[in-house]
Amino acid sequence: MEAVRTMTALAVPDQAQLATAGCIAEFMAGFSIEATRPSAADIASLAVLKRGTRVYLSAIPNRPAEESIEAALQLRAAGLEPVPHIAVRNFASEPALDAFLAQLNDEAGVETALVIAGDRAECGPFHCALDAIHSGVLRRCGVRSIGIAGYPEGHPRIGADELHRALTEKIAAAEASGLAVEIVTQFCFDARAMLDFIARLRSLGFDQRVRVGLVGPTSLTALMRYASRCGVRASAQGLARRAGLMRQMFATATPDDLVRALADAAPAGIVPHFFSFGGVPATGRWARAVADGRIALDGEGFSVEPPPSAR
Repeated sequence: MEAVRTMTALAVPDQAQLATAGCIAEFMAGFSIEATRPSAADIASLAVLKRGTRVYLSAIPNRPAEESIEAALQLRAAGLEPVPHIAVRNFASEPALDAFLAQLNDEAGVETALVIAGDRAECGPFHCALDAIHSGVLRRCGVRSIGIAGYPEGHPRIGADELHRALTEKIAAAEASGLAVEIVTQFCFDARAMLDFIARLRSLGFDQRVRVGLVGPTSLTALMRYASRCGVRASAQGLARRAGLMRQMFATATPDDLVRALADAAPAGIVPHFFSFGGVPATGRWARAVADGRIALDGEGFSVEPPPSAR
């Protein structure tokens, strides 16, 4: 009988735990994920997401634009909201960008895009995102809202003053042309850095919604590889400590501690945005479970519980 009472007590969370779990689920409402060249199987796996969930499509240099259009079509058919990255340096002319955007809008109903410069060294008429915004091509081709990039840990090649100036100019140009704006950040492994970044934005008068970049379920080796590739100033040792995986390099790390810390802080106007480095299906399943409140609090984070049908 004592064992039964103990199991029952463990199974029933107290009111504080319920409140915390509720805050986490509320914070997760409206989350988005990012995919790079998703396959048909990847997109089919996203049936676990709520209809209308935003799925951002990364831009890859030297890949045909048709890949993004096809992925956007498949996402729209699956009831999801495709949000392609528009890397403006990839377009040799304004008519080329015009044709690409028009096809996305006409065939996949795309009205939101993330506008970035892109990593290509050479470029045509568009050197930066601001050039494309100023051109009027986005609005002309049916785009109604855009995301612009934010960097909680700074940019490896651009100083803080220049980043602030560029952000100010892009927001002003977009709003002047009738485009709604939100800020989508590079992924980060430090909740304090994210919260400080949000606080700086608000103190400077930026009240736009911010999608904070987090990495979905991923092995620690992949986390370190992408952190190095993307110029995120997070050491391998720090990542290992955060995930508690120093001696488990191939185990899966999840951003539960970051999600919980951000939800606890509850700054207004922020939404999680998950990079799917560990795979689109795993990211989609994990994020939907957390948004549904299927979690068990654990230390400073939480674990995801299986769906009722799997218990």
